[in-house]
Amino acid sequence: MVGWIDEWWLRALIGLIGGGMISISAYRSRSLSGSGALSAVVMGTGFVTLGEPVWFGCLIAFFVTSTFWSKYKRRSKAKEQAEVNYEKSGRRDAGQVWANGGVGLLLCAADAIWPSAGWLYAYIGVMAAVNADTWATEIGALSKSAPRSLLSGKVVKAGTSGAVTPLGSAAALAGAATIGGVAAALLALQQQADAAAGSALGGAAAIVAAAAAAGLAGCFADSLLGATGQAMFRCRVCGSETERREHCGAATERIRGFAWLNNDRVNLLSSLFAGALGWALGSLLL
Repeated sequence: MVGWIDEWWLRALIGLIGGGMISISAYRSRSLSGSGALSAVVMGTGFVTLGEPVWFGCLIAFFVTSTFWSKYKRRSKAKEQAEVNYEKSGRRDAGQVWANGGVGLLLCAADAIWPSAGWLYAYIGVMAAVNADTWATEIGALSKSAPRSLLSGKVVKAGTSGAVTPLGSAAALAGAATIGGVAAALLALQQQADAAAGSALGGAAAIVAAAAAAGLAGCFADSLLGATGQAMFRCRVCGSETERREHCGAATERIRGFAWLNNDRVNLLSSLFAGALGWALGSLLL
């Protein structure tokens, strides 16, 4: 018992130091706001304390790759046009950090208390979905073809909630599969790899396939919610449709969707859906 407590404190200390270093670096590079950096420290400490490498490894993979793509061609005119109506852009705040990683931390805690492979399958699905959504948003904004509404199929303005492009969809699939690849590689390094992921090659392929399917489905669920239930507003000054409650220095008017359903909550709900799908696929395939 004493040994377990000592290990717990050591892991917590490592998580706090490691999470602190990453968060400070992200804050200085303007990837995280102050609240986002503090939340990232808490989250990172929790993952390292409660989970094996696959848990915090997938989180780091999401953070590193999403930060890279958000900064990639930052000054691109296409990106600027797409992001002008987003509710949030640039530095991630606490709401975004918890919307993307909060469910995963709960799953990690559940696995620490009631160990089961199902928690991990669900977690891989969650992280695949948030990574897919971020890659789709950041890379899809560079698409040369106009986005189309997921509901009507009609061409819409760049940055419209619920709009998709072939480039963004391909990016979503790649982002989801990347999380699957990271999870498979880290599981293969664990002593229990055979039990957790099946025989080496078959298990790894199944993990990547399940992550790709759950992540892509979660990303499209995000787009569907964005096109139907997410609160959308119209600028009283320029007439633009936007996710923001304020635009051109003036309050906007809500034109559709539920007032409480903002972008962070859409991300949360779609990740829950992907987690359930990841659990189901993992139970069937692995």
